[in-house]
Amino acid sequence: MEYRITAPEYKRRTALVLNSMKEKGLDAFIFWNSTSVLYLTGFAFIPTERPVGLIVGKDGKKTIYVPRLEVEHAGGIPEINDVKHYDEYIGPKHPMVIFGEAMDGMGLSNATIGSDAAGYGSAWGYSGPRLAEVLPKAKIVVDSELVPTLRVIKSEEEIRLIRQSATWGNLAHALLQEYSLPGRTENEISMRASMEATMAMIKTLGSTYSPLGGSGASAGFRGQIGPNSALPHAITINAVLKPGDVLVTGAGASVAGYGSELERTMFVGEPDAEKRRFFDHMMALMEIAFEHMKPGLKCSDVDNACRAYYDKHNLWEYWRHHTGHCLGMLGHEAPFLDSGDHTVMKPGMVFSIEPGLYVPGLGGFRHSDTVVVTETGMDFITYYPRQLSDLICG
Repeated sequence: MEYRITAPEYKRRTALVLNSMKEKGLDAFIFWNSTSVLYLTGFAFIPTERPVGLIVGKDGKKTIYVPRLEVEHAGGIPEINDVKHYDEYIGPKHPMVIFGEAMDGMGLSNATIGSDAAGYGSAWGYSGPRLAEVLPKAKIVVDSELVPTLRVIKSEEEIRLIRQSATWGNLAHALLQEYSLPGRTENEISMRASMEATMAMIKTLGSTYSPLGGSGASAGFRGQIGPNSALPHAITINAVLKPGDVLVTGAGASVAGYGSELERTMFVGEPDAEKRRFFDHMMALMEIAFEHMKPGLKCSDVDNACRAYYDKHNLWEYWRHHTGHCLGMLGHEAPFLDSGDHTVMKPGMVFSIEPGLYVPGLGGFRHSDTVVVTETGMDFITYYPRQLSDLICG
């Protein structure tokens, strides 16, 4: 079995884009977003200061515009029909000016063109003219949601890749737990577990495996150790594990550009009564969320049900974030299990479920499971043990 997106799947995605273009009367669509380019072609690249854009014509032809250093890379992608390039950013002539000239050469200077942004953008030092400035005679229609909307419902291929990610994230987490002993540092534990799981993954999947820009399997703590675990988005501090620490973990793997999310609350040694109390509250919140993961319900219904539990048990001072989010090609994707997101859940949506409690001075309490919405409810993609008795280290 090959763990990559197939040509028929790319054809399906392209057809959906073309249908949308036809409905809106567009002659072409330009994708600057690197995730959208990957979704439609399988071309993974580093979005630096150098502009990269994918032009999809109404005939379905895909032309990629890249800097010279990406020509051979892009030219090896079967889903890309033509490669146009500029030499370098900034260059004697700005790459966006050259892009406008290339569009003119394609007969699109007076066309109605869709674009997922007003122009290229990057946090890596890029600045330059907008699309309308280099194509002054064209009608530019900005639609940033075309591909993100298509990505909400995962295909069977995508779900298979996410499940494969969960398999190797599960192994990485098992190794993480095994190596989580007092006196060891978070970095040594994480690096050892991640490396061993990645090597097993590569050996097992062989030539069928491609991370598409990822780095295999991984597991770690991201600084969420001891009292610092009460910070939901802590950063790694290479903490030393001590008896009594609460640990909040994270694990996953990159498979053909797709990932999963597995998080667990673990303990270094037997937890005291107070830690058990908050762990039990967290588990109750998880069950409430699971019960509300059904097609036809709204994302807000899930979060509101969990919020009712916070109300009932007077837990609001320990609340920090919504119940969960979609994921797939990105770690966080829309829609969100949030009281303000009224998107109706449909089969094929993949979510993290991760209501948490964060107690300053004591620790954080958060599991995260990846689940897929089915015709009748939901199905677990991650499957690591969840009960407290299975999550004691040392």
